[in-house]
Amino acid sequence: MRGRLFGWRWRRNPLRRRSDVVEAWTVLIVLILLVVGAPAAGFLVGRWAHGDARAHAAALRAERDLVTAVVVENAPAAAPSAYGDKPPMHWVRARWTEPDGGSRTGEARVPAGTKRGDRADVWLDAAGHSVQAPPTNTAIWQHALSLGTCATAGVVGIVLAGHFTVRHVTIRRRLTEWEQEWARTGPDWGHHRA
Repeated sequence: MRGRLFGWRWRRNPLRRRSDVVEAWTVLIVLILLVVGAPAAGFLVGRWAHGDARAHAAALRAERDLVTAVVVENAPAAAPSAYGDKPPMHWVRARWTEPDGGSRTGEARVPAGTKRGDRADVWLDAAGHSVQAPPTNTAIWQHALSLGTCATAGVVGIVLAGHFTVRHVTIRRRLTEWEQEWARTGPDWGHHRA
């Protein structure tokens, strides 16, 4: 009995309607898109995002200079954390030697708890101002994974929305067909002919 019930929409039988066939094909297409299409879209978007972020980080590294600075003021202390989080970063005054040999004092971004006299890496732009460090490899991977995940979720959402729309239309069509057939057979229902 179970073998007869499974796949009944694919086999010819007097109870099968056109809406049943449309629904069966829709389910098959949705399964293929969810199992193959969504992960493929996520992979391709993640791969593109990774390459784009790596190129952007390389361009930033090429146009910026990394110098070592001496911190001239204490950074605020880090608040204790039970989770072992990384200490927050703070902008403090620091002194460094520019690539052309001149000395400069400016703002450097250092971890909380950095003391006066400690050394810190400072990234300088073309004008010699302290700027954010280029994205790290970890940040690049996080960016790629988040965009790939969003792309996968977006494809899943679109596919499921399309499936529910087709299902809603086929159910309405099926109900309309049943009403039409009942209108034809309903008046004769229960009448016995001799």
